Amino acid sequence: MDKIAVLIPCYNEEKTIEKVVMDVKNALPEATIYVYDNNSTDRTAQLAREAGAVIRQEYAQGKGNVIRRMFREIDAQCYLMVDGDDTYPLDCAREMVNQVLERHADMVVGDRLSSTYFTENKRPFHNFGNSLMRTCINSLFRADIKDIMTGYRAFSYEFVKTFPVFSKGFEIETEMTIHAVNYNMQVENVIVEYRDRPEGSVSKLNTFRDGMRVIRKMMQLYKNYKPLKCFGLIAALFVVAAVILFAPILLEYLETGLVPRFPTLIVCGFLVMAAIQAFFSGMVLDVQVAKDHRDFEYRLNKIFSEKQMKCAMETHR
Repeated sequence: MDKIAVLIPCYNEEKTIEKVVMDVKNALPEATIYVYDNNSTDRTAQLAREAGAVIRQEYAQGKGNVIRRMFREIDAQCYLMVDGDDTYPLDCAREMVNQVLERHADMVVGDRLSSTYFTENKRPFHNFGNSLMRTCINSLFRADIKDIMTGYRAFSYEFVKTFPVFSKGFEIETEMTIHAVNYNMQVENVIVEYRDRPEGSVSKLNTFRDGMRVIRKMMQLYKNYKPLKCFGLIAALFVVAAVILFAPILLEYLETGLVPRFPTLIVCGFLVMAAIQAFFSGMVLDVQVAKDHRDFEYRLNKIFSEKQMKCAMETHR
């Protein structure tokens, strides 16, 4: 088991990967650096190997697939994940690692949005999207995460080994954030500087396509992790619609004693029935979520014991 494993997912980053690896070696000389090449067509893997990184391959395209492979294969007391595009200076790497090793944080978020991101990033829709996601997730999940979409994070062994990766692409950051918040894991924010990509380096993130995937993932996880609130909101909308349709029927009945719009009255009845079904569906699913939280605590204790055992074996070697 490594004490510190630095994980760098890469796809066609030959212009920057060598510098990133060297910066990591200077900031964390004791760390093992893993570069996971995701079907690059340039010299990314060759340059990273020559710089001293351990090279591994992930053939399923997409950042989520790469992170799944990383988390499955690497055992470490602390994981530091950083992009290979040289947009994150490594001067905060030691602080982020110490938050995990010394303060027992489960996830440390490299917060770009509180520093230079909005002045350095040249894609305005990215700025808007990052702010929107931060506001939505913090509101829906009652969290205080400063940067949802950052690729600069540190993790504990317990987080990595209990995190089920379902995302295939860039929505993985949203999934990691919500996982940590939902299971009440210790999350810390560290302000980091951000610099735009150097000339000739191209972002793989598609603003609108990947943005829609991120929003869809957020709503899916909200439904899965907060079913009572989600289905309760749906039930409330059905009730409001039923009341709006029913009000004129009731007023007319009080005035004339007649119900001329009987089909509308039937629709109101179905809307109320749908609201009741949605509410009770949320209650049933909420019970399952509570059970999942209990089971997660058991898994967490088991993973912690596993880590202690591996560390003891490393010490005796």
